[in-house]
Amino acid sequence: MKSIPLVFALAIFAAAIVRAEDAPKPADPKPAHPIGYQNTPMQPNGKWHVHDGERPQPKVVTPGTASTPELPGKAPSDAVVLFDGTSLDKWKAGNGKPSGWTLADGAMSVPKQGTENGGDIISKDEFGDCQLHVEWSEPTPPKGDSQGRGNSGVFMMGRYEMQVLDCYKNPTYADGATGSVYGQYPPLVNSVRPPGEWQTYDIIWTAPRFKDGKLESPAFVTTFVNGVIVQNHTELWGDTPHQKVGKYTPHGEKGPIKLQDHGAPVRFRNIWV
Repeated sequence: MKSIPLVFALAIFAAAIVRAEDAPKPADPKPAHPIGYQNTPMQPNGKWHVHDGERPQPKVVTPGTASTPELPGKAPSDAVVLFDGTSLDKWKAGNGKPSGWTLADGAMSVPKQGTENGGDIISKDEFGDCQLHVEWSEPTPPKGDSQGRGNSGVFMMGRYEMQVLDCYKNPTYADGATGSVYGQYPPLVNSVRPPGEWQTYDIIWTAPRFKDGKLESPAFVTTFVNGVIVQNHTELWGDTPHQKVGKYTPHGEKGPIKLQDHGAPVRFRNIWV
């Protein structure tokens, strides 16, 4: 095969460069379709147009994962994790000292009666409006009946109780069943699992508001037990005492999460707000 003289090779290369420079360049990508509109009617709030492209975007949150009987799920990325099975550092006893609740196998449980710093366990963090996720497991084999079987409670702001009880084939007064606003509203349905299985509370809480020492707006709660709705934007008429009608007493905008020591060795895990 004959070689190409250098001068011809250079000429061919130069011509290729010229052709490349003269070739039409690809067009710039078309701009993205405009987001939303500015020529639509104003919404009733008077702040934004319908489909307003200037309206702020929602914050991105990575969803959590579902729990299994063996392992707790993962909290959403924006959650305040109060208990992940490793430490009670975010909790305290009612006297303010470290809690005497038992920590074992990724769960915390009500201690034996008389344990130092036993009693209710209280979160160090305080919350107002929030979504609370709690998982619990009732003692097995079950002992007692009615309110004497696996009794505990989840208290919003330390004073409004959402009942925890072993209600699996265990009748009790309706406004004291699992999923009830204690002493006020029975759950819409009984969706509990058998004792020994892990169960879930998901509580959407709207805190009461007070102004000048008087109630300005009441508390509301929407509650799911094991994924089934049992309270639907229920309006509380006050706190949740035993054998009394609850009433509101002015308090701060935030309060702790409290888990009740009612003497039964109920276990808790995977708690986040």
